[in-house]
Amino acid sequence: SSHVGLRASGIAVAAQPHIFRHKPPSTQAMPGDVEMKDAAKTTPTKDEKKEAEKKKEENKEPPKDPKTLLIESLNHNLRTISNAVQAGDSRAMGRVVRSFANLRRTMLPDVLQALLEECVDASTPAKAEYLSFVSVDVTMTPQEEEKEPKQKEKDEKKEAKLIQMPKPTPPEIEAFAVLLLLMGLFDKKEKEKCMTCATSLVTYLKTHNRRTLDIFLARAYFHLSLAYERDHRLAEIRAELLAAYRTSCLRRDQMGQATLLNLLLRNYLAYSLYEQALKLVQKTSFPESRPNAQYARYLLYIGQIKAVQLEYSDSHSKLMQAIRKSPQTPSVALGFKLSAYKLAIIVELLMGGVPERSTFMQKELREQLRPYYAITQAVRCGDLNAFRETTQKYEALYKKDKTLTLINRLRYNVIKTGLRGINVSYSRISLQDICTKLGLETPQDAAGVVAKAVVDGVINATIDYDGQCLKSTQKFDLYSSCEPQKAFHKRIAFCLQMHNDTVKAMVYPDEDDAKDAEDAEERREREKREMANVEEDDDDGDDMLL
Repeated sequence: SSHVGLRASGIAVAAQPHIFRHKPPSTQAMPGDVEMKDAAKTTPTKDEKKEAEKKKEENKEPPKDPKTLLIESLNHNLRTISNAVQAGDSRAMGRVVRSFANLRRTMLPDVLQALLEECVDASTPAKAEYLSFVSVDVTMTPQEEEKEPKQKEKDEKKEAKLIQMPKPTPPEIEAFAVLLLLMGLFDKKEKEKCMTCATSLVTYLKTHNRRTLDIFLARAYFHLSLAYERDHRLAEIRAELLAAYRTSCLRRDQMGQATLLNLLLRNYLAYSLYEQALKLVQKTSFPESRPNAQYARYLLYIGQIKAVQLEYSDSHSKLMQAIRKSPQTPSVALGFKLSAYKLAIIVELLMGGVPERSTFMQKELREQLRPYYAITQAVRCGDLNAFRETTQKYEALYKKDKTLTLINRLRYNVIKTGLRGINVSYSRISLQDICTKLGLETPQDAAGVVAKAVVDGVINATIDYDGQCLKSTQKFDLYSSCEPQKAFHKRIAFCLQMHNDTVKAMVYPDEDDAKDAEDAEERREREKREMANVEEDDDDGDDMLL
């Protein structure tokens, strides 16, 4: 049977020889075939690579000089303001204001002078005054002197110029130019010019009632208040700030309300008028659609008022929120963070807690927080002598920071900490020994302090007046009380409040904006630029956050 199968298969093979025989390769390529090239021919040589790189470098545009970049940024802002005024879009002005920090660092006197000449209307009475505040020093570098006249003409043609604005210019554009001048004067610390310029700008802007002008008017009032503060005449502007706050409430100007309310609180606290500041807070409400920087300032002032009013828990909560809402970049808003941390440390000590060590170890704030670290060490150890020495050593600094009153309240906390340690260590101790350990003057003082600590629940003990000693009782189990439940409830309430604030802060674009939306590539570029400056420009330096 196997022979028969082989014969059958052989017949099949013989009958169909084309199955095993290879056809000669066809010389014609099929329509769908891809011609394979030699890899050695396609790989460029080193010389070809060098030539390609040289061509790229030749075609590559030279980097723009800082002046050209500055003028381009100003032109972009001027176009944004012009379009926003025509469309009545007040939100676009926020993007313009956020660019102030970058423009403030890179502004040149000749560009600022050209900007004022172009943007400030000729009918404005203060135009000549504004131009006189700009000091332009024209100095020729050796390279410019060596240039030929033809080369200079070519460079002047290539040089970027400010766009021509339609006349009369809108007040928003004039406010933009004068605010840049005002910030430059503050950087130079010219008090009289700052006062004159800020007063003229506020007087001019008050004559207009335009929603696109609100954010510029708020900035103008801030700089006016800052000028009065640096001239030690802050009380003189209080009536004007109150009138401006009433006007902003009637106009539903939320940016103006937030800024002016903070300026009024700062004005009251500068003169230690805590009762008037508290009444102002109770009679007003902070706008919901608030800027983050303004809300951080508001929380700081509320925390300061609450601390003086002995409401330490609320004060600490507000201060920690203010620190969290401040810019997280280490080198930004250091003045604000320092003020908030100093107050938060003292308030936490008054609550009976001890701040974390990492608070004092921050690189940018370590040196300035050293006096407060010494106070914390004295309170933590319960050493009344060390506390007294530290207070005397840094008394001038504490007065400057306006925390000396709160620090003086810590004396009882130092004694309480020492008593806790004594209560844990000794089951029975004489009042004379307590007096020696805590640094008190007489046993009668020690008896009074111990009695108050027992009543407040600081220690579990009884006083034996006959034997003149303190007897410790059995330690109370904290977990059998309602304290853990209260702490848990407090944390849940904080998380829910944070969630509600996050939902309120969400912003959705209008449907009309989607019709003429920008390209995805342009939007990405704009967002990159905004994110690069968002930490700095929203706060405009340390003084804006104080």
